[in-house]
Amino acid sequence: MQDTGHILFNSFGCGSDRRQVLDQQIHTGERSFRDVSEEMWGSLDVPFDDGFEVMKEALDIDCDFKTFHSFCINNDIPFNVISAGLKPVLRRVLDHFLGEENSHHIDIVANDAMISNDGHSWKPVWLHDSELGHDKAKSINDYKSTARLESDDGTIPLIVFIGDGVSDLPAAREADVLFARRGLRLEEYCVENNLPYIPFDTFADIQKEIVKIAKKDEEKTKGVGMPVNFNPRANLWRRASSKTALPVFAMMSPKTEKTLEWGILGGTSLEAPEGGAIAAAA
Repeated sequence: MQDTGHILFNSFGCGSDRRQVLDQQIHTGERSFRDVSEEMWGSLDVPFDDGFEVMKEALDIDCDFKTFHSFCINNDIPFNVISAGLKPVLRRVLDHFLGEENSHHIDIVANDAMISNDGHSWKPVWLHDSELGHDKAKSINDYKSTARLESDDGTIPLIVFIGDGVSDLPAAREADVLFARRGLRLEEYCVENNLPYIPFDTFADIQKEIVKIAKKDEEKTKGVGMPVNFNPRANLWRRASSKTALPVFAMMSPKTEKTLEWGILGGTSLEAPEGGAIAAAA
């Protein structure tokens, strides 16, 4: 429920006052997300393990996330985190809160990092050469392109994105189904720009909605008219085979019903300076 970067910056880096100034510079467009993030991460002076000890005490996980993640594992649903943060930080947090056995089911699409052993130097290794550092919209569209090429008729998996923060804004327009955590920046952006989205408070809300969406998609594939803005070239029944693209997800409604295959992408509130929620099927 908290941002890992914020905890580190406030405790071992630029501090909360400077961080708020930097966050405002992103909001006004004065500086890019990547530029501000580099300053924040570069301000840290703490060994990785020492920083994690503070993080694990300060972080709370969404009360329904473990249940939702178990739902995904039990139904053989690949589950990814797509993040503007740093991969080693995210992996350690997931290992701690979920246990390594469950955490290893989650792939992380994020920036890498070079962190000195003494902790005096933290440097992001950006996934993309852009002002965002990690352009989530590009990650989604690269995945779509790969899936389209591998499809016999151009049909691609339905893209579902779960997010909440500033770094999730570019991805919001690329998803077929968008979940935005209630009351945070991604929801504000959707309202400001009239983007269709599904608000959520916890991952229990998401699980319920996913079952509804799966049933609607099944009707769509049977030719029943649907009042939902599904991508006409996407459905839950297509699964890409690429092992290098962002993974595709199989979502299942209750065990007695048919397995539905689809792609889901999501942000993570484990990122900095402001981020979204952990994603199912990315």
